[in-house]
Amino acid sequence: MPEQFTAAKQPSDSAQVDVRGPRFAAWVTTAVLVAVLVLAAVSTPAAATLLGVQALVFAASAYAGPRRSPYGRIFALLVAPRIGPATEREPVAPLRFAQLVGFLFAAAGFVGFLLGAPVAGAVFAGFALFAAFLNAAFGICLGCLAYPLVSRLVRRQHPSTA
Repeated sequence: MPEQFTAAKQPSDSAQVDVRGPRFAAWVTTAVLVAVLVLAAVSTPAAATLLGVQALVFAASAYAGPRRSPYGRIFALLVAPRIGPATEREPVAPLRFAQLVGFLFAAAGFVGFLLGAPVAGAVFAGFALFAAFLNAAFGICLGCLAYPLVSRLVRRQHPSTA
């Protein structure tokens, strides 16, 4: 069972990240998904390609975590040194789950574009955009909010991992 779905552990410094990193990633994701929707109006293949790249970023982020994700590395190398030390941290597991949810929406949109259903592709990209923008602008992570519920459901299904 993946770490993000196991019983809650005491947060350690390594299981926490600077809240500004995921917000930075959400802003980059928002820009990418806006570009996907603009491209969808003029070139479905270009929109599919860009959404496919974003899906890969989501997958890498869900697998590796926010520090080792592509946007997390950019934040660590270029942004964090200029803005000072973290004053607030958040747990990694809900962020990884949120990236998994983002991957599912981006992958569904990518498949929609590939199968010649640009409206479906745009709708899934739009849902991902909505979630990314909420996180970027207001600090509301929909995947993070859903994480405790999903975690409880998974533990109920697999009591030996709790």
